[in-house]
Amino acid sequence: MKYGFIIDNRKCIGCHACTTACKAEHEVPVGVNRTWVKQVEKGEFPNTRRLFSVMRCNHCTDAPCVEICPVEALFIRDDGIVDFDNNRCIGCKSCMQACPYDALYINPENHTAAKCNYCAHRVDIGLEPACVNVCPEHAIISGDMEDPDSEIAVLLSREQVSVRKAAKGTSPNLFYIDGDEASLNPVATEKQDSYFWNAQVRGVGHFAKNTEKLAYSNGDMVQALLEANGQSASETELASSGPVKSIDLLTGKPRRVYDAPDKGILWGWEVSGYVLTKAISAGAFLVPFLAWLFGWAEFTMETFYWALGAGLVFLSATGLLLIKDLDRPDRFLNVLLRPQWNSWLVRGGYSFTIYGGFLTLAGVVAYFELDAAQPILWWITAVFALLTAVYTAFLFAQAKGRDFWQSPSMALHMLVHSLMAGAAALTIIALWTESGTNWLPFLKNVMFVGIGVNLATILVELTTTHPTIEAKKTVHMILHGRYRNLFWWGAIAFGNVLPLAFLILAGNDPMVAALAGLVLLIGIYFTEKIWVEAPQRIPLV
Repeated sequence: MKYGFIIDNRKCIGCHACTTACKAEHEVPVGVNRTWVKQVEKGEFPNTRRLFSVMRCNHCTDAPCVEICPVEALFIRDDGIVDFDNNRCIGCKSCMQACPYDALYINPENHTAAKCNYCAHRVDIGLEPACVNVCPEHAIISGDMEDPDSEIAVLLSREQVSVRKAAKGTSPNLFYIDGDEASLNPVATEKQDSYFWNAQVRGVGHFAKNTEKLAYSNGDMVQALLEANGQSASETELASSGPVKSIDLLTGKPRRVYDAPDKGILWGWEVSGYVLTKAISAGAFLVPFLAWLFGWAEFTMETFYWALGAGLVFLSATGLLLIKDLDRPDRFLNVLLRPQWNSWLVRGGYSFTIYGGFLTLAGVVAYFELDAAQPILWWITAVFALLTAVYTAFLFAQAKGRDFWQSPSMALHMLVHSLMAGAAALTIIALWTESGTNWLPFLKNVMFVGIGVNLATILVELTTTHPTIEAKKTVHMILHGRYRNLFWWGAIAFGNVLPLAFLILAGNDPMVAALAGLVLLIGIYFTEKIWVEAPQRIPLV
């Protein structure tokens, strides 16, 4: 048994009865949707056509939301329905990043994730989903696709159907008859905040804090649409433009005219911040470990204790930022006590928890001068420091909805930032601690080499991205769009070139070296802010 949906676009009239029925059946709050109808217009006035596409969870056979969920709040039933348990959800929003179809949302009333669950409570007693039951045109067909006598199985065998984002490899079980690429492909049309028949002023619930306040007049919206199409219009034309006039001004490029609200940035400054604090914590041990392992420099016990202390402090800050980013922080311990081991959020949580324990143990062993235990303990601690440094790259890779994060160099990106951040922090600490032989030059060399590798890694990430339009649009946004000033002037000029100049001019001056370290840490934050936020601004639907 395997349940699925067919949306017959030959019949859909865009009445929104499915949206209304879904909201009534599940008491879905205003501003969020489990099912909604996206409307796209094609052609040039008066020769236009309007497309209606019902959007919802695709109940994927290989559901990435289930794989990334750290607490098994999402699961696949034996009948193929992807269901959820909001009593477990911690509101981490990982599932929302993993879903290529933007099907999940955070319920503003209980702050847990939710989505279409195929009306499982109705199916279990032999009823059809509410949207199927209410559709006046029988444009939504549900049923067991493995039953050859079912209507859905017959349609799948007779009709040519399409799915959304087949390249993602999720094996979606939501099929469209007469589906149009202009409507099903999210990058085929520009997502706006104001349409002719609806407008978004601010996000709902969690999204309110991360969504800019938006309120366009009709003329403003027309101007935005014109700019997207490379056109312009006079102020008189914009002032007089009504819905028909607006269409008349535009080219024949497909355009959205009705859609669900934008969810804004799901992972905000807290995630950018914890990537930085995690890098400092891991690097604070890895840098002295490398100096000890290869004999590149000597450090005093005072420096070692400060390194361990910095590692623990910034590791604690990482945990606090992770908890703050949760919409249900009261359930944070579910990650450790009810883990779903395929999720890199769980693996990372255990990695840095164990890393914190070994950092503490390393301090105890050093204090009691248990020299025989130190080598093996340092090796084990280094392994967990390495996992702490790079696990976020694998977590981002599980977020299959964001193509830019699928870069194979993301792990190197995280590791280099950890070494750079660790060296930068230790350079600042060196201002008030006694340095060992060749210690300060070693830290400067780590930062110097780190900057070079970091710039090379950024070049690779921006030129050899995941080969999709979404990834290319993200790169364009970073280099030429809304993040161009933060990238070129913040991340590159301020965060890499300036500390490189300080390091060249520093000589043996610890103050200048420390200043280079401070600027480098700020630059790392700028880079992580861009890398975290920019991919989230590409619409998934």
